[in-house]
Amino acid sequence: MKRIDIIAGARPNFMKIAPIIDALKAAEKRGGPLRYRLVHTGQHYDRAMSGSFFEELGIPDPDINLEVGSGTQAEQTAGIMVGYEKVLLKEKSDLCLVVGDVTSTMACSIAARKLGVPVAHVEGGIRSGDWTMPEEINRVVTDSITNWFFTTSETANDHLRRSGVTDDRIFFVGNTMIDTLLKQLPRLRQPACWESLALQPGHYMVITLHRPANVDGEQQLLRLLRTIADGTRGLSVIFPVHPRTAKNLRDTGNTLPSMHYVDPLGYLEFNYLVKHAKGVITDSGGITEETTVLGVPCLTLRDNTERPETITIGTNELIGTDPSKLPPALARLMAGQWKKGAIPPKWDGKAAERIVEQLERLLLAGC
Repeated sequence: MKRIDIIAGARPNFMKIAPIIDALKAAEKRGGPLRYRLVHTGQHYDRAMSGSFFEELGIPDPDINLEVGSGTQAEQTAGIMVGYEKVLLKEKSDLCLVVGDVTSTMACSIAARKLGVPVAHVEGGIRSGDWTMPEEINRVVTDSITNWFFTTSETANDHLRRSGVTDDRIFFVGNTMIDTLLKQLPRLRQPACWESLALQPGHYMVITLHRPANVDGEQQLLRLLRTIADGTRGLSVIFPVHPRTAKNLRDTGNTLPSMHYVDPLGYLEFNYLVKHAKGVITDSGGITEETTVLGVPCLTLRDNTERPETITIGTNELIGTDPSKLPPALARLMAGQWKKGAIPPKWDGKAAERIVEQLERLLLAGC
């Protein structure tokens, strides 16, 4: 038997590990040799960011919770490394499997490799080229010490090759976030705001914003929201936002009748909104993948993206952080002139199965 540590620590991780756990369980039922230990670092530690996702996506309770909690990035990195090192010193695993690009991904990779445990990186090789993003540093550091890479696109493969990674360490498997989305589509459910705001499919917009360039600074955020409200011509705009931020926005006195601030939503409710929206305005990378598969127009308020396939193939367009760039894009969207897009290769709901097949081969070969 071979045991894999599956690392999760923040909300984006949970959507990526759920199908891998399902695939490992299915393989075990067939007599497969792999077992897993789920390690939750506690990087996101409150129920809204963690517990509800575990329940909604059918993720089992963690075998180990490092309970790192809040702190600066350096404090969290150190806490995760110390905690995971203790876990490995007590009982070493055969592989550390990390996903995405959060602090937990980087920290556990470092701790594992220093103790001689190989690392596999799900979603390896993606790059934005933006070194102001903590996630970009996490990606580059993790990939620099990773043994095996499970990638979502040929673009990611090319990034790895250019950094010197050989093809025998790269496995183009698809996107486990899309595995989760496709599995959960029948279970999506209306949030409470659906009825209270009398929403109708195709007659509202969804916003998500969290990056400093968009939300750090009251005036920049207000400029963006006013531009969106003007460009959507009175259409309801649903903005899931932290209650404290919503209160601050209301306290400014700049009320926008079409802008509706709602509490953060769970996975099933949020994606119900996205699926039925006229369009989504976001600065999140993961949401651009989901809108691409759902065929929903997406406007990304960033100057770069680590997921270019959502633009070249999918429904996403990179608008930038300058509010003046939004009106022409919104005009095209409102006029029904947005591109249709297609689904990238291997985003078919079977990425996790491919990962487990490769892990069985790699670990049984004694690599």
